Amino acid sequence: MMIKEMMIKDVISVTKETKMRDLLRLFVQHEIGGVPVVDEHNRLIGMVADGDVIRHINPDGHMVHDMLDLVFVSEEKEFREKLNHCLNHPVSEVMKEKFIYTVRPEDQLEVALSIFAKQHIKKIPVVDENYIVVGVLSRGDIIRYLTKSVIIQNM
Repeated sequence: MMIKEMMIKDVISVTKETKMRDLLRLFVQHEIGGVPVVDEHNRLIGMVADGDVIRHINPDGHMVHDMLDLVFVSEEKEFREKLNHCLNHPVSEVMKEKFIYTVRPEDQLEVALSIFAKQHIKKIPVVDENYIVVGVLSRGDIIRYLTKSVIIQNM
C-alpha cells in the first residue's frame, strides 16, 4: 500500500509568520493537533503541534491550573497576561525545524509505520522531490485506511 492511497491531500498549513492565536484557531476549527510550516512556495520548513504550543505557554514547568485548583486572583491575572502575550508570538518561535521526518507519496505504508513506531510523532508531512508539501499522514489516517480496506473487506 502506498502513502498516496491514504494521505490527506487537502493540507492545512501555516507560515512561520502566522501568529499563535491564528494557529490555535486553525487547530480548533479543523479539529487537528499539528500542521506543516511552509514557505511562500509551499516548501516544508518545519512542523508545529499542540504540544509545542503548550510548552511555549508554560516554559517554567509550572502546572497549568485546572478549575478545581485554588488560584489566587493575582496568579490568574499573571497567567492570562502571559497567555495573551504568547498568543501574539509567531509560529517561528515554537515550530520544530530539525529532525522533521517526511515520506513521499510513492513510499510504502511500512515506511510511515516505522517512523510512527520509532519516533512517537502524530503526523508526517508528505513531500514531493522538491520538498513541496503534497499531503499529510496521521496515525489516525492509517488506522482508518486499514479498517476500511483490510478489516471490513475481510468480514
